[in-house]
Amino acid sequence: MTIDIVDLTDPEYSDLNAVQMAMVRTAQVKKNEILAKADEEKAEISQRLVANNFARSYVQVMANARITTAANAQIQALKEDLDYQLAYEALESEGNENGPYRYPENPNYNLMPSQRFLVVREYYMSVTDDPDARLQAYTVDTLARSYLGEYYITLYDLLASYC
Repeated sequence: MTIDIVDLTDPEYSDLNAVQMAMVRTAQVKKNEILAKADEEKAEISQRLVANNFARSYVQVMANARITTAANAQIQALKEDLDYQLAYEALESEGNENGPYRYPENPNYNLMPSQRFLVVREYYMSVTDDPDARLQAYTVDTLARSYLGEYYITLYDLLASYC
């Protein structure tokens, strides 16, 4: 997937944490869906105009301009929302009185459950390359059970699939 929803340099992009990467990917998928829907709408209008002998008319030019403007407005709103989310996440990821947020030393309880899943998964994937040791360490992690809640089993199944 080509990421073009945000204008980041390679070093800035590599500095994004797992939660921020998930936000960027989600926004990129939404942008792609908006563009695909706009293209479908333009094609439908073109087909209708050809069927009614209005091919190459000013009506098509105006309709395409209207669709493009609406799609660009949606993408701009999505982009602004993503910028806000990334900035907010950067503030939230700084930490608290116990130090910077980092699983398992100082987990961030302000994250949504799906974001917690990404953080814990990234932690265990970076701890060791041995999938059996990774799964063993995860099964004895009592903090992960309470921190992840219903996502604990999902991550367990994911880690077990690597064995």
